[in-house]
Amino acid sequence: MQEINTVILDKTQIAHKIKRIAYQIYETNVDEKEVVIAGIVNNGFLFAKKLKTELEKISPIKAVLCEVIVDKKDPTNPITTSLKKEDYTNKSLLLVDDVLHSGTTLIYGVKHFLEVPLKQFKTAVLVDRNHKKFPIKADFKGISLSTSLNENVTVIFEKNNDRAVLE
Repeated sequence: MQEINTVILDKTQIAHKIKRIAYQIYETNVDEKEVVIAGIVNNGFLFAKKLKTELEKISPIKAVLCEVIVDKKDPTNPITTSLKKEDYTNKSLLLVDDVLHSGTTLIYGVKHFLEVPLKQFKTAVLVDRNHKKFPIKADFKGISLSTSLNENVTVIFEKNNDRAVLE
């Protein structure tokens, strides 16, 4: 039997969600000169790059990218980042991932950043699936989607064909 994938967000809708989240980041950090946007490895980091580009178009805020390397199969393994802790200490930080599935990856990412003092800490996801195992929420989200546990949401970032699909 052939699987049917349903597009839940197309490239235009994703671009709109990114712009809206960028405005929310700006509103939350209106007095800041710099914001660290920390994207969880792979799609979270690609999403973070897109947010950085949009934020810098609409505001004077300098966005600093940070790649967060999390072992998604075993998030208890040590987490590493492309920035040193001193580079984000006492700054406003936004932790970004593409899809909030169970919350496991995001909560371990949050735990990592709580080891240093931050001025402000927020989270953002493109798709929130509402199936959390942990008490974690996204401060900024593109779309909330109630799915069954056996359904999967995948975000695909391709040149001129970004999309989120329900599998």
